[in-house]
Amino acid sequence: MSTTESSSKYNDLERMSIHDLLVNMNNEDQTVPLAVQKIIPKIEILVKAIVEKMRNGGRLFYIGAGTSGRLGILDASEIPPTYGMLQGKVIGLIAGGDWAIREAVEHAEDDIDQAWRDLLAHEITKDDVLIGIAASGRTPYVIGGVRDAKNNGVITACITCNDESLLAKTVDHPIEVIVGPEFVTGSTRMKAGTAQKLVLNMISTATMIQLGRIKGNKMVDMQLSNDKLIDRGTKMIMNELGVNEEMAASLLKKYGSVRAAIESAK
Repeated sequence: MSTTESSSKYNDLERMSIHDLLVNMNNEDQTVPLAVQKIIPKIEILVKAIVEKMRNGGRLFYIGAGTSGRLGILDASEIPPTYGMLQGKVIGLIAGGDWAIREAVEHAEDDIDQAWRDLLAHEITKDDVLIGIAASGRTPYVIGGVRDAKNNGVITACITCNDESLLAKTVDHPIEVIVGPEFVTGSTRMKAGTAQKLVLNMISTATMIQLGRIKGNKMVDMQLSNDKLIDRGTKMIMNELGVNEEMAASLLKKYGSVRAAIESAK
């Protein structure tokens, strides 16, 4: 039996108090960062490969089904507003299409050939990188996608939470985060999902920093899409240039980005 399907260490959950449920879930969650820590060297190798491809015009793709697919889409969707990266440079695809983001699409993950068709619709090439996300490591949609991508010269990776899975054996860069049995047996939206989210954060954030999308520790290329972000951008300019709020706001309005405003004054 795979680790993610192994029986929970806790029994009679329905008899637990709310307090005990929360404490026990939190105790399990605390094991996740330690599992991620163990595979940082492998994540580092993958990030280096992604950065090299993206510096030369390549893109980063995520594919997954269910929770795993939604996590990939979430990470991809946050790149343009956070780092000012062009839309379409990081792309998340889910089995069953966009409808499956909100509702389960029955058997969508069982089609081993559909992911490659979805990727071809985005004209994936050997200049790109593909990460398949599947807690179980056996999702046909994901396995088929990375298999066909690899056969077409695309660098492939995976994020899974089981040892020695077919998915991990199929890709160039297997990222296996072994978090153990879930609090609710088989509910991989819990620890496995948390582990996947942590790894995705690390991959995309480290990649964007390496691509020059951060200055110091600030998101100088963020999209100024609401008042909160405009206020944050104004304060960044004030701190960086030593100007008052009025001048900073004026520079931000004139140049349209924190980076451009700062560079204009140097």
